[in-house]
Amino acid sequence: MFFRVTRAGAYRYLQIARSHRDGKTVRQQTLLSLGRLDLLQESGQLESLLRSGLRLCERIAFVDAHAAGQTEAVAVRSVGPDLVFGRLWEQTGIQACLQQALAGRGYEFPVERAIYLTVLHRLFASGSDRAAERWREAYRIPGSEALDLHHLYRAMAFLGTPLRTDAETVLGSPRCVKDQIEEALFEQRRDLFSEVDLVFFDTTSIYFEGEGGQSLGQYGHSKDHRPDLRQMIVGLALDAEGWPLCCEMWPGNTTDVKTLAPVVERLKRRFRVREMCVVADRGMISKETIAAFEAADPPGRYILGARMRRQKEVCEQVLARRGAWLELESARTQSKDPAPLKVREVWVGKRRYVVCVNEEERQHDARARAAIVEHLRQQLHRGDKSLVGNKGYRRFLKVMGKDHFAVDEKAIEQDAKFDGIWVLRTNTDLETECVARAYKGLWMVEDLFRTAKSILETRPIYHKCDETIRGHVFCSFLALRLKAELERRLVQQDQPWEWAEILRGLDKLQEVEAVFQGRRFVFRSQLVAQAHRALRAAGVAVPATIREL
Repeated sequence: MFFRVTRAGAYRYLQIARSHRDGKTVRQQTLLSLGRLDLLQESGQLESLLRSGLRLCERIAFVDAHAAGQTEAVAVRSVGPDLVFGRLWEQTGIQACLQQALAGRGYEFPVERAIYLTVLHRLFASGSDRAAERWREAYRIPGSEALDLHHLYRAMAFLGTPLRTDAETVLGSPRCVKDQIEEALFEQRRDLFSEVDLVFFDTTSIYFEGEGGQSLGQYGHSKDHRPDLRQMIVGLALDAEGWPLCCEMWPGNTTDVKTLAPVVERLKRRFRVREMCVVADRGMISKETIAAFEAADPPGRYILGARMRRQKEVCEQVLARRGAWLELESARTQSKDPAPLKVREVWVGKRRYVVCVNEEERQHDARARAAIVEHLRQQLHRGDKSLVGNKGYRRFLKVMGKDHFAVDEKAIEQDAKFDGIWVLRTNTDLETECVARAYKGLWMVEDLFRTAKSILETRPIYHKCDETIRGHVFCSFLALRLKAELERRLVQQDQPWEWAEILRGLDKLQEVEAVFQGRRFVFRSQLVAQAHRALRAAGVAVPATIREL
């Protein structure tokens, strides 16, 4: 039944009607005529009628009373984060793997819930475990109600505990519980691909506010430009699909060129893979690294970025070679999509190189250098001593007498040789096109590291033990896996999204628990931003607007 307004002459009349089916036709039937609408409104009879019927509709009465401030609010909690990521936590197998690792251990608190709380906090707020314990108060996270801060610390220590105290370490990193969990997660996905035949690998540094544990916190080359603080090195490995495989952690004085070969051997043992091709950036390459790959049984396959300016063979022989370019086809539909590449193969003895050039990047590099040089010439007329401290200027300057400088034309000409170009060294038999495309996929690791340091902010780390530090960082890795899974589902459903808007929408999805006439009701807020897309991708039904407890 419904209200219907009909017109007769100059007046409008309010009626109660219903729809009914007459054969194949749907017709409307007037049940009662209530009178002229203007008179009902002016006399207040219509309002009295509606309020009288409202007493028989408890949920609508609750909404009306809540809007009028006549209800007693018991709790207001955000439910969006757990609705989506709680489902993914279960469906990706993380929950089951943790419970399996915890089997037989006599913890008196739910360790899996403590880890889940920490991971969820990384996705939405970031920060220390102390901040996670306070953050939890405004969210509905089933099973975490009785957790205290010391429970979170003990959960981190569980993840980072070495499986054997006398076990052999790799670059100072022992085999821990978190490694066992990574391998169990990999086994669950093994039916989706037979082997890990392509692995993307990169490292970054994370500094500490405190001492940084017993051995992890060391002084070293800081990628965060904080050489005054102790740090640790974190490595991240992805498969060909962009799925995070594992994270490795070493003391902060470990150099990048020493990490690649030991990590590859460790990956082979952990994931039972005989052969794999490693794709890594130019910071990983060294003579010792390549020699270790070549000496392995079977020889390790690699696609490594080469240092064009520092390696004499690359600078003087590889880039000096002339030959035809092969232009790669690109399915470019938007301006932000990657520009087409041109590649060619160059052999120096038995060493295979692939030279890649991006014309758009070449033009961008040329324009940027021209702008720097033009501004440099202008500054030289005003005084040149202050220019030496500017890295952008310094590479194009030469000394002319005592404390005087001039533009170095040869340096400008030499720098132009590298515009839009990068060089790869590989020992694979892949097609030249495949080598270039594989290396371009390394941006996935770099993007995840940016995510880990911004959206999933790992710092600050105040832990004093290696075990809790490893567990703290591993929770960021689990958060990355949840993020990757949600994004994979959004891509499968062809849903456009913005990560910040997804988090904002889920964070704003709240439930208000209130008491009305001695009964408890829960009222859900409206969906905002892109919360609806995340719920749909995770396969979660939108909670009822109102429900009684």
